[in-house]
Amino acid sequence: MTVTGSIGQRVTGTDDGSGGAGAVAAGPPVLYGREAELAAVSQLLWPAPEVPADGRVVCVAGGPGEGRSALLTRAARDFPGEAHVVGAPGRQVPWSGARALLAALAPSGAAGSRAARLARGPEGIAAALASLVPGRGPVLLCLDDFPLWDAHSRAAFTAHWRSPGPRPGARAAWLVASAPGRPLPVTGAAPLVRLPRLTRAGARALLDGASGGGTCPAVAERLLDEAAGHPGVLAEAVRRLPPEMLDGTVPAPGRLVDDGVLARVYAGLLGALPADGRRLLRVVAAVCAPAAGAPYRTEVGTALARARAQRVPVEALDGLVAAGLLDRRGDALAFTDPFLARAAGAAPAADRPSGDGGRPVRADGTAPPASPASPTAHERHRADRLGPPPVVRARSGVARGRALLTRGFAALAGGPVMDAHEAFTQAAKVLRDREPAEAADARFLAMEAAWAAGDVDACLAALDLAPAAGGTERAFAEGLRAALTVRPDQARTPLSRVVAVGAARDEPRLLLRAGSAALVLGDVAAAARLHGRALARARAEQRASLLPRILEHLAYAELRAGRYARAGHAAGEGLRAARATGQLNSAAHQHAVLALVASVTGDGPSVAEHAERALAIGRPHGLTQAVTLAEWALARAELGGGLAAQAAARLAPLVRPGPHGGHFALRMLAVPCFVEAAVASGRAAEARAATEEYALWAGCGLDRPAPAQLARCRALLAPRGEETGRWFGEALRRHEDGGNDFERARTLFAYGTWLRRRRRPGEARGPLRDALVTFERASAEGWARQARAELRATGAAGGRPAEPSALAGLTPQQQRIARLVAGGATNQEVAARLSLSPRTVDHHLRGVYARLQIRSRVELSALMAEAEARA
Repeated sequence: MTVTGSIGQRVTGTDDGSGGAGAVAAGPPVLYGREAELAAVSQLLWPAPEVPADGRVVCVAGGPGEGRSALLTRAARDFPGEAHVVGAPGRQVPWSGARALLAALAPSGAAGSRAARLARGPEGIAAALASLVPGRGPVLLCLDDFPLWDAHSRAAFTAHWRSPGPRPGARAAWLVASAPGRPLPVTGAAPLVRLPRLTRAGARALLDGASGGGTCPAVAERLLDEAAGHPGVLAEAVRRLPPEMLDGTVPAPGRLVDDGVLARVYAGLLGALPADGRRLLRVVAAVCAPAAGAPYRTEVGTALARARAQRVPVEALDGLVAAGLLDRRGDALAFTDPFLARAAGAAPAADRPSGDGGRPVRADGTAPPASPASPTAHERHRADRLGPPPVVRARSGVARGRALLTRGFAALAGGPVMDAHEAFTQAAKVLRDREPAEAADARFLAMEAAWAAGDVDACLAALDLAPAAGGTERAFAEGLRAALTVRPDQARTPLSRVVAVGAARDEPRLLLRAGSAALVLGDVAAAARLHGRALARARAEQRASLLPRILEHLAYAELRAGRYARAGHAAGEGLRAARATGQLNSAAHQHAVLALVASVTGDGPSVAEHAERALAIGRPHGLTQAVTLAEWALARAELGGGLAAQAAARLAPLVRPGPHGGHFALRMLAVPCFVEAAVASGRAAEARAATEEYALWAGCGLDRPAPAQLARCRALLAPRGEETGRWFGEALRRHEDGGNDFERARTLFAYGTWLRRRRRPGEARGPLRDALVTFERASAEGWARQARAELRATGAAGGRPAEPSALAGLTPQQQRIARLVAGGATNQEVAARLSLSPRTVDHHLRGVYARLQIRSRVELSALMAEAEARA
């Protein structure tokens, strides 16, 4: 028979020990542990001695150092007829691959040129083979590294393989090889022989052959364990170890398969990647954590955040997934080969070839031709540059859908959320029939993006699940759809099912979904519990990119429960996690929650700082939910500082329905605060209209404290004293089942204030004392200060006196006025000194009294003296 080398070199004889296309040596190539794969290839190509080759195509897939080229050469040697092995030509010019193969088949140069012309004609490869193969015995054509051939040759051979019916030159059989993940554009019926890792026996045979059988048993066992059946890694490790280490005379190092071994084996693969692809692969390797069943696994968000932090372009991720180097399932990202992860993590080895070109090692110890690391002038030929790169042209629908998912994750993390919604929606459409589970995740992510943007219609569109979807996915979608269209009775059953099923699972995503369902139902205790479990699982699984979202939901659940200290702790941790993973949008939400917490604790500077940061990100990115929370926090701070009119003006747009109002899920929650500010600032008509709408929402039963807060709003709006007292009593009765101690304390405070102003100080002291205790437990220092002031106004003892440190909370103008008044100056003297009117001085002085919770100049003088003494 005849075996041809990679560029058409022909050698006649039966002994060729080349490990693949290329150099020819005496003796057949030795394949250790590949007997089953070789037998499978032979059976597929030559099922019986009397059956001639009939144009069948068999594919072989093997990674670096796994013996792919050696298998092709051995199959060519064993084939009962003429065989040719042709690899990717070094000069990537149009038709270079086809010309190399046809020249190997042609008896003369003229015949090869004529066949090449026919290949470019209308009949293509079939006509070229018809001019060469007939009259000869069956021929086996082995094409190695076929995806690396020039585009013209690939297209011609693919068309030939896919053409139906009998074809000229049918006595030629094909063996087409490629690395895993690289597309082989042949017929779907073509069988694929995958080269797995060697068995223990096969690896031991390779070790004995590579070392001459003189390996110390202890060293041999270590080599077999560390190589994990990879023939190229095992052969290279043996080659690098000196004989005295192999026979046990000299102690071996701690790791026999080190980064140098892997760098040599995988250098050809890594060197053929674009520079951005190598850098991104190195980033993913750095953030991956080994896990059982999914070695070197991380999350897409974590990897993209680290890449952006290191200024590495993230667009190369699609190509790495399409090439099979990374496995993408939903938001999980894993290396398909743990050795590749280690090789990619060794930055210099991945970016710089070794001294011999970094060529990988085959199972028989020989090295195949290395792929060029950078394109030559011929590779940049215009015809081969038309359109996207080959890996993009060959990208499947699943890869396109996952590319859209990647784009959606990037926008959801730090871009306009409606861009994320659009990307996730398109991904769901592309993956709908190909990967239903990933399509469902994409739809829910699209809904989450639309929720953050406050777009109800977009949320409903994203929840339009495929008819085949079932289980908790359908229940969650049906329940949310009913809740968004204000059908609470129809939402309660499916969402309760989601909560019950999710509570029995340990998957963070399912727990997060169940917690979201509990929040929609108003069961904040269950929501906090489920999100707490999701947080624990995500930490245990090191899913860093999921932590900000879980902590965001947990902080919101604690807010709804009135546990502001816990909400602040969760939001603070979420803010740190969001910054670490580069999720700006989540950071904006955490800032908004922290601003709302600070508005309760009375920390004015913190409210302003966190709200400003939330608005700076939320407004340009369309984060209506974060913007609404931040504006609500500012209004609460203004209301606590006695600026009721300003607070009402800020809250009015937030409680208004329509596209220019607040977030649909927060609008009703802010109504009680607006009613309080509006009543205090003379906007009773607006407060009454908002209360009537709030009454309809409170009747839905989706917020436990709502009925009590509704009664408080009606008390504030009641025209007569008797009716006001009745509504306050109703509010306190309903608070017993409301489950929100902070809102109950606010009702007690409002009731006590109303009683004091009705000149019933004895009755006011009880509610005010209860409110003060609750405010202090909740660390709501701002409200506690007001409760103490009201309690002192009733003449009660026990209200905690103001601390000298409270002077720092005064504005600069208030501090100047307080200092002069404490020194004995009258209002007129202060006005003359500061060029103000006496009325302005009186206004500032009343603000000082309210802020410091004092009632006289004597108390002010004592407080200033104590502050100076401490200083």
